[in-house]
Amino acid sequence: MKHWQINQLPWDRFDPSKVDPELLPAIKAAAVVERNSVDYAHYLKNVFQSDPDFCAAADHWAEEEIQHGDALGRWATLADPTWDYQAAFQRYRDFYKIPLDVDQSVRGSRTGELIARCMVETGTSSFYSALADATDEPVLKALCKQIAADEFRHFKLFYDHMHRYLHRENIGLWQRIRIALGRVTETEDDELASAYYTTNEPADQPYDHTRCIAAYMTRAMRCYQPQHLRRVTTMVFKIIGLPPHSWLQTVAFRVSEKLFFRRQQRFARIAGIS
Repeated sequence: MKHWQINQLPWDRFDPSKVDPELLPAIKAAAVVERNSVDYAHYLKNVFQSDPDFCAAADHWAEEEIQHGDALGRWATLADPTWDYQAAFQRYRDFYKIPLDVDQSVRGSRTGELIARCMVETGTSSFYSALADATDEPVLKALCKQIAADEFRHFKLFYDHMHRYLHRENIGLWQRIRIALGRVTETEDDELASAYYTTNEPADQPYDHTRCIAAYMTRAMRCYQPQHLRRVTTMVFKIIGLPPHSWLQTVAFRVSEKLFFRRQQRFARIAGIS
C-alpha cells in the first residue's frame, strides 16, 4: 500500500505567487526522472531475478516513485499551465534510455548494486528535504515532505537488503567506498542533463550536456543548507560501514560541505545564473 495518495495533497492551497521560477525547471526535470523508475525496477528485477522478495520490493518501490513523478508533474503544470507533463515524459523516454537487457549488476555484485541504490536514496531524500525547506509554496512544501519521507524509507529498504547480501558476498570497506563515491560522480551523467533538456528546452535546440547539467545542478543545489549535507554524510557513513556521528564523519562533513558549495558555484558560472 502507498503511504499517501496524490489527491490527499492540499491542491486547493496552491499559491502561484509563491512559485520560485528558478526552481521550476529543476522540478520539471525531477518529475520525469521519478516517473521513469519503471525502467530501473525492470533492471533491478533482472539483476535480482532469483530473489522474489527483493523483486516484490522493487515493484512496490517503483510504484511509489511513479507517484512522485506524477505528483511533481501535476504541481509543475499548475505552476506553468503551458507545460505538458505527459509529452515531456515521453520525450524524455525517447531521448534517454538505460540498458535493460542485463542479468548482472553494472556494479559487479548485488551488494554493489544495493550500495549504489542506497546512495541514490540518500541523494533524493536530501534533495526533497532541502526543497521542502527552501520553498514557500504550500503544496510543493507538503509534497516534498511526503516524497522525502518515502525516500528515507526507500533508503532503509535498500540498506537492509544490502546487509543481507553483504554477509554473502563479503565486499570490503575500500570497495564499498569506491562504489559509493563512484555513484556520486554519476550525478553529472546524462540522466539529469537529459531530463533538464527534454523538460525545459525546445526539441530543435541541440542537446549540450555541459549546459544542461549546469542548469539543473545550479537550481537543485541552491536549496541545500548545511544541515542537509550533514545528514547526507551520516547516511553515507552508514552505507560504507563507518561509524556515523564520529570525529571522522565530522571531518568528512566539513570537507564535503566546502566541496559541495564550491561545485554549486562552478555550475552557476557555467549556467550564467547568479
